[in-house]
Amino acid sequence: MAEDPTRFLAAYDAVLDRWPVPVDLMDLTSVYGTTRITACGPVDGQPLVLLHGGGATSAVWFANVADLSRTRRVYAVDRIGEAGRSLIGGRGVRSVDDLLDWLDGVLDGLGLGCADLCGHSYGGWIALTYALRTPQRVRRLALLDPTQCFAGYKVGYLLRALPMLIRPTAQRARAFLAWETHGAEVDPAWLDLYGFAAEFPRTKVVVGKRPRPRQLRSLTVPTLVLLAGDSRAHDIRRVEAAARLHLPHVDTAVLPGLSHHSIPFARAAALNSMLLDFLGKS
Repeated sequence: MAEDPTRFLAAYDAVLDRWPVPVDLMDLTSVYGTTRITACGPVDGQPLVLLHGGGATSAVWFANVADLSRTRRVYAVDRIGEAGRSLIGGRGVRSVDDLLDWLDGVLDGLGLGCADLCGHSYGGWIALTYALRTPQRVRRLALLDPTQCFAGYKVGYLLRALPMLIRPTAQRARAFLAWETHGAEVDPAWLDLYGFAAEFPRTKVVVGKRPRPRQLRSLTVPTLVLLAGDSRAHDIRRVEAAARLHLPHVDTAVLPGLSHHSIPFARAAALNSMLLDFLGKS
């Protein structure tokens, strides 16, 4: 794994510089380290916290923030211990409880008693797990092709990812992304960032259990599950069926032609509209 993060940080800043809205950069300090937040939108807008997928960084929301921040105060978070501009402190995030306590601290640091959460992939699992533990702090919950929430991974997806997980390189990360997106065109600047993120020094990712049906049935938070029609990560039919069966307050939709990794930015206008319609409900 590369020890010099210079290329990654340059690529990160290059994508962030292309965000089409003014941003405020914040660093929140906790026992786990320093968490970088990129904020935009009216300061008095309804708060919306964005949690990116694994290896994607908060910069992945480049195609969403212009629409989302017109009426909402958007907070895009870099997770501690992963590629990004958050810095590990004296105490690492080693367990699910640590991870959820860290997110508690992020909301506290932002002065948010309650917020809307939107998570993609692994970020969706974190958002759902947090809402199950602390429902009073989540007004509405949006999950974008969430993994390990309602069904497991496809074996083929894990086998394809294995070389990248064993010895991550930029070349392997880009090849994996090209396979999962069915060769679709991806923003070149973000593709560079995704590749370099694979080589960025990181801690072991916290992996938790899939929520049990009885836990899901207890969730009172209104939830939107948006699935990528061409996702190779999991069987979206199983994911949608389980979400509709077990969540008492859920809306689901399948977005055709989108892959698991491209759902935040490919055909973003339609995704943004669906998110805003859902989040705008009382």
